[in-house]
Amino acid sequence: MISANNISLQYGKRVLFDEVNISFTAGNCYGIIGANGAGKSTFLKILTSEIDANSGSVYIEPGKRVSFLKQDHFEFDKISVLDTVLMGHKSLWKVKEAKDVIYAKPDFDEADGLKAADLEEKFAEMNGWNSDSDAAALLSGLGIEEKEHYKLMEELPGNLKVRILLAQALFGNPDILILDEPTNDLDIRTVVWLEDFLLEFKNTVIVVSHDRHFLDTVCTNVADIDFGKIKLFTGNYTFWYESSQLALRQRNNQNKKAEEKKKELLEFITRFSANASKSKQATSRRKLLDKINIDDIQPSSRKYPAIILKQGRDAGDQILHVKGLSRKGSDGPLFTNVDLNVTRGDKIAVIANDSTAITAFFDILMGEQKADNGTFTFGETITTAYMPNENQEFFDTSLNLLDWLRQYSEEKDEVFIRGFLGKMLFSGEEIFKSANVLSGGEKVRCMTSRLMLAEANFLVLDEPTNHLDLESIQAMNNALKDYKGTVIFTSHDHEFVQTVATKVLELMPNGHLEKMMSFDEYLSNDKVKEQREALISALK
Repeated sequence: MISANNISLQYGKRVLFDEVNISFTAGNCYGIIGANGAGKSTFLKILTSEIDANSGSVYIEPGKRVSFLKQDHFEFDKISVLDTVLMGHKSLWKVKEAKDVIYAKPDFDEADGLKAADLEEKFAEMNGWNSDSDAAALLSGLGIEEKEHYKLMEELPGNLKVRILLAQALFGNPDILILDEPTNDLDIRTVVWLEDFLLEFKNTVIVVSHDRHFLDTVCTNVADIDFGKIKLFTGNYTFWYESSQLALRQRNNQNKKAEEKKKELLEFITRFSANASKSKQATSRRKLLDKINIDDIQPSSRKYPAIILKQGRDAGDQILHVKGLSRKGSDGPLFTNVDLNVTRGDKIAVIANDSTAITAFFDILMGEQKADNGTFTFGETITTAYMPNENQEFFDTSLNLLDWLRQYSEEKDEVFIRGFLGKMLFSGEEIFKSANVLSGGEKVRCMTSRLMLAEANFLVLDEPTNHLDLESIQAMNNALKDYKGTVIFTSHDHEFVQTVATKVLELMPNGHLEKMMSFDEYLSNDKVKEQREALISALK
């Protein structure tokens, strides 16, 4: 068990935590949620003693080992990949180092032999003899090939370092595992591996993530940071979200009797529990929902953006036709001979092992890059809007947000423009903030306001959920599900892709796969797996 007792933290006049009391027990996985800036990562750093609170204390049950995901990608540059993972178990690594020092002595004597024997006993108790193979298995599960295991960390690219540091955190069956955005830079299949790993993990997990599918799969509880307090709820993120929305609707409905509201809440819990029984979660975790107290279901004070995507004109029958489209990158082909016929209302999720292939494909369609080969044609009635992944060039200006958004609107009236900024939660004096000082999340919210203004009937969206908090991701998700036009998009958010996409297009260096099915079907379909493996094998 690990607990925070009367934790308070304040920066100047800003209070992040005010006498927070919360306990995390073995066998549960806790998802820490909260709006951007609420202090999610800061709270994890308090638990791991990286940051000292102004007052209060953190209690860790004696003898329990805490492991957490490191964020410094350069800390282990001079260490081999395998040793970096082993160093995640500090006591094991200490014993291993002490052993190696003794055995390396040129004047090894009887006293050294006794010390070595003692260390060997401790090493065996910690399952040290299997440590190399256990570390290698973790690395393989996270997509790190065996040939990389003995390289120095500095020899590997940043996206692989992230995976190795995750393996370090997972190594050695820690009693308390603390993870800050563990799915960053992981492909979908590796995220699934991590989900399965955590579902089998029997100890305490505390995780911050913007990936709702991940939170839904692994979490037994949600810890919500709001107004300096942390409140614990039973269930995963979706349960928390849907139940809080139901409670909010009930609070706003003054005419409904208390008994009717209670019945409605009980019916909701029953429905959700039935759906949960079909999920990947372990039975013991699902049973938690059966024990929930309806008094624990409360409306959230969280504000959600109002994302409303409209079409200025309806599209005709001809939408987009792509023929033989190819593009090379610096290291070889990104995609080859892509054929695609887009029909009205399609919502196509584009995936690839290399995200630069997706961005290049989108840039070509939007006229930002030229293809090496092939053609594409939009229908005459099509109006497009593009949300690129890299948006910095849009914000290299000192214009305030009001004038920045006005550039993209035919209607220049201030009240009109304020309305679109207000939908994305920019209010009061915030609209006079300079565009060049915005955070990543604020930039994406501004780009979303721009997207709404366009009223296009064909949207191209490159990672539209990047930098957004869970509330904004949820709002974008709902908006795209309701949108009547055509969408080509990519996202690392599994839930987003699963609930929006009607078709999946996977780009590969030597071909592509296009399937009219849901994302989960695409990932699990045996025929698709065979076709994909055939393309991969042909590449080798």
